[in-house]
Amino acid sequence: MSVSAPPFAHGVQSTARRAVVVTFGGGCRDEEVLTPQGQQNVPYLLRELIPQGTFFTHVENRGILGHYVATASLTTGVYETFDNFAAVPPQSPTVFEYFRKGLKRPLHDAWVVAPSNGFNRIGSSDVRSFGPDYGAQVVLPKRFLKQALAVKATGTTGDYARMLQDNYETPLFSPQVAESKISLDEFAELLNLSVKDFVTQSLTLSSADELSLYVAKRLMRRYAPHLLWITLHDMDVAHAGCYSLYLEGIQRTDRLCREIWRTIQTEPEYAGKTALFILPDFGRDSDDSIGGNGFQHHRTGDALSRTTWMLALGPGIHANRVVDRPVAPLDVVPTLGAMLGFDAKMARGKPLNELL
Repeated sequence: MSVSAPPFAHGVQSTARRAVVVTFGGGCRDEEVLTPQGQQNVPYLLRELIPQGTFFTHVENRGILGHYVATASLTTGVYETFDNFAAVPPQSPTVFEYFRKGLKRPLHDAWVVAPSNGFNRIGSSDVRSFGPDYGAQVVLPKRFLKQALAVKATGTTGDYARMLQDNYETPLFSPQVAESKISLDEFAELLNLSVKDFVTQSLTLSSADELSLYVAKRLMRRYAPHLLWITLHDMDVAHAGCYSLYLEGIQRTDRLCREIWRTIQTEPEYAGKTALFILPDFGRDSDDSIGGNGFQHHRTGDALSRTTWMLALGPGIHANRVVDRPVAPLDVVPTLGAMLGFDAKMARGKPLNELL
């Protein structure tokens, strides 16, 4: 893969009015994506998506390598420092709060779809003058599915066992989840959801990410939110120590990212006016790292665990461009602010000029 970028053309700006951010999440090494032997795992990313957008080859995460805290850092533009397994909100204002407060947007205009109960507080901080009144609605599809299965008493819970597992890194961890503002029945009615539909449409019943995509597409059609954040997480099964399942998670995430982009192109409220960001939360340990367990974990802080990539697509964003200068995951929030017109004043990243 070429890593040389053409000269930056000043004056070409994104005209996006909506944004969708997808974390290629669960921890993904460049070794399984960008190297010659890894590229077979992401055919849609390489052949279909990258040629349509701007690809950053060197995104370095200098924060804590835990999935919730790292994703919270992505949403705030600040390296969050709280315990990854604590049921606490981000310590800095989130992109959702900046967006809704700065642009005076309604509650249903910012959503997060997350696979794990550990993400239930990610929609807003408790910073004075921001907070839940300006946050995103957070949807935990696995939680709703689990309740639906219990209510229906279908006896099919076993088919969903791996998908319903909340955290592969710490199986005993069971975060406390605050009561949702939307009940199961209200949620199903609002989005016209049914377990039967999900079973019929999904290619596999063992993927939480399939369910997340199903819910995200319903949200897009029902509310057409201007800001939608989707955290994909299947590849976190690597913590179980099975390399083939880790690769399967990467391959599925690759396919789902293509499906998200195709949905953006076909939904009238999104087509031609939406920027899509795709990036891993971080990588995984090197096989040669003395203190780590290779692909299984992300504990050493070595180069493979910290250095990833990012792809941006959408109106006004250059196609088929590769940028190899180092950037930070903290840059996403200020870039979204510059695109959509809000001030992320407490974020510590910088807007990415290549996208503006």
